[in-house]
Amino acid sequence: MDSNDGKGGNPESPPGPPAAPPPGIAGLSFPYRVAAAVALAVVALVAVGHVAMVFLHVAPQNTVSKEYGEQVGDWVYPEFEQNWKLFAPNPLQQNIAVEVRADVNRADGSRGTTGWINLTAEDAAAIRGNPFPSHVDQNELRRGWDFYVNSHDDEARPNGLRGQLSESYIRRIVMLRLESYDLGGPVERIQLRSVSRVVQAPPWSDEKNNTKPGYRVFPWWTVTPDDLSEGVRNDGPPGDGPRDGGRTEARG
Repeated sequence: MDSNDGKGGNPESPPGPPAAPPPGIAGLSFPYRVAAAVALAVVALVAVGHVAMVFLHVAPQNTVSKEYGEQVGDWVYPEFEQNWKLFAPNPLQQNIAVEVRADVNRADGSRGTTGWINLTAEDAAAIRGNPFPSHVDQNELRRGWDFYVNSHDDEARPNGLRGQLSESYIRRIVMLRLESYDLGGPVERIQLRSVSRVVQAPPWSDEKNNTKPGYRVFPWWTVTPDDLSEGVRNDGPPGDGPRDGGRTEARG
C-alpha cells in the first residue's frame, strides 16, 4: 500500500493570523519614521540647550557665562529666572517693602502730597491666613520691583532697554494699585521708596541683628497716559481704600 496516498498523513496547518506591526516608531511608514526622528532630535536639542542655559545662569561666573552672558539672560528671563546660585544659595535675609506717595490735584484746585502707602503690606495682608493666595498678591509687585532695582544703577538710571521696560512696568503696577484709593483727585506725580529691614535672628540664636529700617528714595515720576493700565482712569473717584496695613504715616 502506498504510504503517500494522503490517508493517515498529517493535514496541512491552517494559516495563522497576520503578524502584528512592530511597536513604536518602527511600525510607522518610512516618511513618518523620518518625521518622528526629526521631531525627537529637535526636542532633545532644545532640552539639552535649555538645561545648559539654566546651568550657566545658576552656576558661578565662568569663562563661558562671561562670554555668552547676554544670550543666557535673553533665554532665561523672565520665564525661567532663578533666585539662587548653584553651590551658593542666596536665601532672603531682608524684608523689603515698596511704598509710594502721590502728588494729587485736588478738586478745589490745590495740590497735595499723600503720606507713604505701603503696597507690600497690602499684599502681605491678602496672603496672611489665605490657604490659596493669589499669584498676583504673591509675586506681581515683588518680582516687578526686583526687575526694576536689578536693571537700574545706584543713581536710579536704567541699564539699557531692560531698565526702561522695568520702569514702565512698575509705574503701571503702582497706578493700578492707587486706583483703589480715594486720594482726592487725579495723580500728577508718584514717588517710590524701598524700606529694608534685616530679618530678626530667632530667639534661640546669639546673633545680634540691626533691624532698624533703611530707606532708598527714588525720584518723582510725572504720570502719563502710558502709565495707566486698561480700566485705570486716574480721575480721582472714591476707592475702597487700602487693605489692612496699607497706609503708613509720612516720614521725611
